[in-house]
Amino acid sequence: MTALKHFRIDFVITALVLVVAFLYDSWTGVTLCAILILVEIVFSFDNAAVNAKYLVRLNEFWQKMFLTVGILIAVFGMRLIFPFAIVTISGGISPMKALDLALEKGDPAVPGTYGYILNEAHPAIAAFGGMFLLLLFLDFIFDPEREITWLSWIEKPLQKLGKLDVLSVVIAGVFLLIASETLVHSTPVHTEVQMRSIVLFSGLLGIVLYLAVNGLSTMMEAREERMDREFEDADAHSSTGHTALLAGKAALSMFFFLEVLDATFSFDGVIGAFAITPDPLIIMMGLGVGALYVRSMTIYLVRQGTLAEYRFLEHGAHWAIGALAVMLILSIKYELGEFVIGGVGIAFILAAWLSSIAANRRDDAAEGADDTINEDQGARA
Repeated sequence: MTALKHFRIDFVITALVLVVAFLYDSWTGVTLCAILILVEIVFSFDNAAVNAKYLVRLNEFWQKMFLTVGILIAVFGMRLIFPFAIVTISGGISPMKALDLALEKGDPAVPGTYGYILNEAHPAIAAFGGMFLLLLFLDFIFDPEREITWLSWIEKPLQKLGKLDVLSVVIAGVFLLIASETLVHSTPVHTEVQMRSIVLFSGLLGIVLYLAVNGLSTMMEAREERMDREFEDADAHSSTGHTALLAGKAALSMFFFLEVLDATFSFDGVIGAFAITPDPLIIMMGLGVGALYVRSMTIYLVRQGTLAEYRFLEHGAHWAIGALAVMLILSIKYELGEFVIGGVGIAFILAAWLSSIAANRRDDAAEGADDTINEDQGARA
């Protein structure tokens, strides 16, 4: 019951949305909406785990901002306005024409429909999101100061390589160049040369945005920590072990980073949803409610200290992100499917969770053995 209280509002909103879906499209709308909600929840757990890693560093006010203002951005921004803007720009049509196409609910396989135009923009979206997520994964895996490793046989050597500056950017750039030369093909709208330019530009934009947002967040966080050291009592934190939470400009920059991160996770889900239904309103309702559960799941992980309790969960989430980044790039040429992409991510999360449980049991057993030895020594003394 303790866990369920974090999702009470989500349950109420789910019921209301399903009622709206029924009024909009009878039981068909309810069924499609429910499927999209489940798909978003299941396939976005890695999103929640990574968000929790950053959200735990924010104070309570900014955590609430993430759950309120942030969810409005996630639902209306990424699930409704984003695909609408993509169709307008990619299709070279007016906003009113894009709105008409959206309301027509045309088959995504038919040229000129809303879903078809959105699918045509997939290579650019995949390149942008893939590069952003790839850098996030590489920065984590190359971090030489990270004390805990999960897949130590590969993570420890990579940590040593991480001492080389800008290695993540170099690898991401090389990967983008290879992808643009090997995965790009012509479409009914663009030639192969044009598509290569689109993929390169989009990928570079993803790299630049990651560096800008992550750099700003890091800079503001360092500034906040420096101010804390200047004004805090010399012994207050050292004696209590308290960690200062981010506020002010540092928290704002971290909030922006989280929103961009959430947006990159949403790309494949928004595009893939059109394989389930071409109706943008059903997609917005289904994915929007699913996003709400993901946000609540993030808050739950933060409140319960789950990432600290299950030490490898953060690692599994980042490996899932790395796999998602690679699969997003591969999806420029190959049809991988939502269940393949989501299944790989879930596999990493599940493996990390089971590894954490096993490690906790080993620690408990070792601690129990130490206590027994100490008791025996005390009895002999």
